[in-house]
Amino acid sequence: MGKYHGKSTTVLKPKTTQEVSEIVKWCNDRRIGIVPQGGNTGLVGGSVPLRDEVIVSLSNMTQVRSFDPVSGTLHVTSLVYYVAPHNHIMPLDLGAKGSCQIGGNVSTNAGGLRLLRYGSLHGSVLGLEVVLPDGTILDQLTTLRKDNTGYDLKQLFIGAEGTLGIITGVSILTPPAPQASNNVILALPRFENVLPLYKTVKRQLSEILSAFEFIDRTAYDLAVKHGQGRALSEGEVEGAQCFVLVETSGGRREHDEEKLNDLLESLLEADEPLINTGVLAQNPAQFSSLWALREGVTEAVSKEGKAYKYDISVPLSTFKECVDLTRERLRSKGLLNEDQVKAVIGYGHVGDGNLHLNVIAKSYTPEIQDALEPFVYELVASHRGSVSAEHGIGAMKTHALHYSKDEVSIAWMKKIKAIFDPNGIMNPGKVLE
Repeated sequence: MGKYHGKSTTVLKPKTTQEVSEIVKWCNDRRIGIVPQGGNTGLVGGSVPLRDEVIVSLSNMTQVRSFDPVSGTLHVTSLVYYVAPHNHIMPLDLGAKGSCQIGGNVSTNAGGLRLLRYGSLHGSVLGLEVVLPDGTILDQLTTLRKDNTGYDLKQLFIGAEGTLGIITGVSILTPPAPQASNNVILALPRFENVLPLYKTVKRQLSEILSAFEFIDRTAYDLAVKHGQGRALSEGEVEGAQCFVLVETSGGRREHDEEKLNDLLESLLEADEPLINTGVLAQNPAQFSSLWALREGVTEAVSKEGKAYKYDISVPLSTFKECVDLTRERLRSKGLLNEDQVKAVIGYGHVGDGNLHLNVIAKSYTPEIQDALEPFVYELVASHRGSVSAEHGIGAMKTHALHYSKDEVSIAWMKKIKAIFDPNGIMNPGKVLE
């Protein structure tokens, strides 16, 4: 996005946990700030040095320590495609899966496309190895599914964005790879149909449902415009206000296809249809092309212009309202035109209430920024939502944390930070102001 420019003169690339420990202890003794870096795919400046801190890159720590094919437990320091030959998959699927690292994923509690099926990392991560701010190595790299012996300390580091320590090892539960996967894209005449459609799909597909993705019409048209694929013909998209991509993952193809066909038939033949039409993937190439359209929205946005990205959690029923009110806000300020704001789009993960609200501008300007903030954050707060659903707080949203967390919560977060990092060396300027 080109929004953040780091300021640092030193990058260190340790290869072992012991080397990380020695670096952190040396920096702590001298009150030198540290910024941990993984794949550098974050969107909120969480891995960007702001005050000439020392960068500790974990890019050399890519070893798979062990894998248990029976329990599906993987010991890793980097997100790698190690488990595929063992017929397992990682429990999260991200747009940045080719370059992100598991330590960064855990540090930001990354969500992704299939959280609906596999849950968040707070449940998938079984154990962590963390280098604390004084250099101490906290070894909680357990593979146990059940362990009720005292406080579950690992949870403090999941989503802490490197402000409490550096994650150097992860024990994560990997689910068995599905034996059959399929998807269908559905065109809806109005947004109001998304919620009843979600209920219907959950009821009919039940255990094989793995993703339910929402794309508004503007986002769909943008993806098609910039070559991310065309899932439906021009006739099929006519009259559609938004689209839904449904994915299934199960153990037997015939069973799953029967369920999907029954779903599509019942939706199309309903007295008051929730959809205009739908296209079921007929082969692996079409399956990939449907996902390429959804995952290609992000690339299409970057090709169209400069993006103001808001990764928010709000009730599903308010997705369209949030997009529409933001668009009207910009129009009322005289900013919605080809020379300033080109488009306002919404897409995201319906299964976990995560809306990606993107404002696409010709360039970043103070006028657009002032029109959007704190307006968007106040809008989210009015729905008791979250200003960061899966990207984290980083440097970008420290000022907005109070829209999602009350004074008591923030005060206790600061106390926890002070206990772990009294010298304030760990990723300064991130999460907490």
